[in-house]
Amino acid sequence: MSGLAISTSGLVHIYRSQGHDVAALSGIGINVRPGELVGLLGPSGAGKSTLLQLCGGLLTPSAGRLQIGEHNVATMTEAELDRMRAGDVGIVLQGAGRNLVPYLTPEDNIRYAQGAAPRGRTLPTPLEVLELVGLSNKAHAPLASLTPGQIQLCAVAVGIATFPGLLLADEPTSQLDHHARDEVLAAISTINATTGMTVLLITHDPEVAAVLPRTITIRDGRIASEGRSGEEFAVVATDGSLPLPPHVAELLPPGTLLRVTTEDGNVRLTPVGQEGQA
Repeated sequence: MSGLAISTSGLVHIYRSQGHDVAALSGIGINVRPGELVGLLGPSGAGKSTLLQLCGGLLTPSAGRLQIGEHNVATMTEAELDRMRAGDVGIVLQGAGRNLVPYLTPEDNIRYAQGAAPRGRTLPTPLEVLELVGLSNKAHAPLASLTPGQIQLCAVAVGIATFPGLLLADEPTSQLDHHARDEVLAAISTINATTGMTVLLITHDPEVAAVLPRTITIRDGRIASEGRSGEEFAVVATDGSLPLPPHVAELLPPGTLLRVTTEDGNVRLTPVGQEGQA
């Protein structure tokens, strides 16, 4: 199998709240290559879960382009979105129990999830899926006997039951102790490295973000910055705007004038009045 790329341009999502239109996303543009493992960061209400649900076809874009592999999500019918989710996109909702049938064993949960896969598709066995997340020895155990970390691993296993090209995970390591968190993160990294599956996950945990190869920070419905191997960068938007990373923006009061200078291909931003300061 191969991972699916994600490409968005001018992506907007507007919802109605208390009689008013609210923009959850305001012109998001991102590109995720097939096989990448990317974290979505940002404060609550920034638009992370909205972006994840749009990528999974659970919400419809209000405007803009959203491409998942060969799927143009913005123009797809409900039936087409159902088929995409059944075979090409796996979703792990926040709260492990929401992804599982409580009276089924891990093996039967995976078999149940595979039931919606397109006909003729070659599927892994439930045991192969459980081996990827380190739960092969719990295949027949009642869910009630599993630890919180094992329940979350089972939810991830259900999300990859059909070996989709894209796995979307909303806070898969939240509400876990450090040991369980690290086990879940290791399992997701193994899935990504072993299968080539593209992974997009939301996290609020700075320790998780620090070990991810790439992160995208969303703030107020826009891309605020990107991280690569723990280092944070500003991102030039498609309209030419340049949101500053939060740790830089905190140093510059609203209304600060920045002088932009270029020399030998290098760009420098200097607050007006501080040109002579180091």
